[in-house]
Amino acid sequence: MMACRPLRITALRLTAAFVISALAGTPASAALDGTCTIMVTRTGTMVTNANASVLSSKLAGGAYAAASITIQPGTLGLLCSLVQLLNCFALSVVPPASFSSAPSGGGTNVSFNTVFRIDGSATDQPQNTPVKILNGPHSVQIDLIATKSSGIYAAGNYQGTVTLRCE
Repeated sequence: MMACRPLRITALRLTAAFVISALAGTPASAALDGTCTIMVTRTGTMVTNANASVLSSKLAGGAYAAASITIQPGTLGLLCSLVQLLNCFALSVVPPASFSSAPSGGGTNVSFNTVFRIDGSATDQPQNTPVKILNGPHSVQIDLIATKSSGIYAAGNYQGTVTLRCE
């Protein structure tokens, strides 16, 4: 079973919006492999630093995006649990390659980094790194940081897409 809905981050000042798309791997046979359902629960906000070279949801005034994950084990998932493995599912986030919308020139010289936390942990998990999780319900908090290597962000609205995967 797959639930996909983008997380939208709205911009209030010289801020940026980012969207998180949720992708749940859907096995060929849910009864065998189980299911991972992702439900977007909160949008977030990216704000700029003092010199307008970084847009981040981790800065003061910013807010992370959030989703709830529910993993229902199939036969293989129960086997994973029985043999003391964490689970057959793992979460990961993938940063955008570029802004999906930005003012003219606003998306040049930008690198993206995204981190996530599971179940309120204070430990940031790095992008593109799958983290195995237990069966059952979980919460995920996701931050996006966009850094300009030269120049500053022009005033306007920015939007990017981070992908949350459950595979």
